[in-house]
Amino acid sequence: RSAAGGLEREFRSLLSGQAEPAWLGYGAPMIPGEHNMCCYESAHCCSGCQLEGKQSGGIQSGKGERVRLEGPRYLFVLLRLEQKRVEKIRTFTEDCELDAGGLPFFWLTDVRPSESIALLSSFATAAEGDAKEGRRLADSAVAAIAFHNDAAADRALEGFIAATQPESLRERASFWLGNARGRRGYEVLRRMLREDPSPKVREKVVFALTQSREPEAVAAIIETARNDASAHVRGQALFWLAQKAGAKAADAITDAIDRDPETEVKKKAVFALSQLPADEGVPKLIQVARSNRNPEVRKQAIFWLGQSRDPRALAFFEEVLLRSPR
Repeated sequence: RSAAGGLEREFRSLLSGQAEPAWLGYGAPMIPGEHNMCCYESAHCCSGCQLEGKQSGGIQSGKGERVRLEGPRYLFVLLRLEQKRVEKIRTFTEDCELDAGGLPFFWLTDVRPSESIALLSSFATAAEGDAKEGRRLADSAVAAIAFHNDAAADRALEGFIAATQPESLRERASFWLGNARGRRGYEVLRRMLREDPSPKVREKVVFALTQSREPEAVAAIIETARNDASAHVRGQALFWLAQKAGAKAADAITDAIDRDPETEVKKKAVFALSQLPADEGVPKLIQVARSNRNPEVRKQAIFWLGQSRDPRALAFFEEVLLRSPR
């Protein structure tokens, strides 16, 4: 069935006449990369999805294992229709075998990517609210937009992060900007860190930066750990820096212990040291426990040294005990 006359019109036509459950689907060009959207119950047995049923699980394929030299080029967008409304939005890559469980399945051709993004955007924004189902539709719609290989996807996601949009939509969009939109997504996230008024949103932006493959992403997290107006956001940035490890991350965490004005941020930085690889974190924890002027910070360092079970921590405790007056 062709959507050359407009996806919105074709979608509304099918929706208005579909009281019984059915699936509607179409394909759109996908961003480059190794993306696999399917269901996998086992690495060896399953390479498809059952769309119906509680499990929505894998389907067994009798075909031999295939070796692909390139990632999939097309994204399949599927909408489940029932009672003249959309119940679910799901996305798959073109290499995933699908089983609609015997329900009618309408496949649209000639879909323009910009029209797909416009349709999905209507669910991303209109579905905002308290209803769990609405949030689920919005989650799925934003994710589907992010994987479209079209400039309209960038424009849509950037529209979602405007300060006038609900926080939940800004958070949702930030994740996919970091995960799927490359350099442009990274630049938008940097702008959000500077301009978004909500500490809650900026905290999610920091996590989104951990998903970015751009080499400057770690530097952006370090900058946030040092300069964000919110102590909570600075603390979260330190936590994610610890997961990244590396010399730059360790230096930024130590700098926060020395320079941040908030004791709670210093304590989070100590915890971040405990998350570093032992050869990086334990010596720095010992240094903090030995010489930091803030007793709360020293106490926190001693606690995490005790949790480390590292021989160097034990040696430090023995040294402290031997120095203590009897």
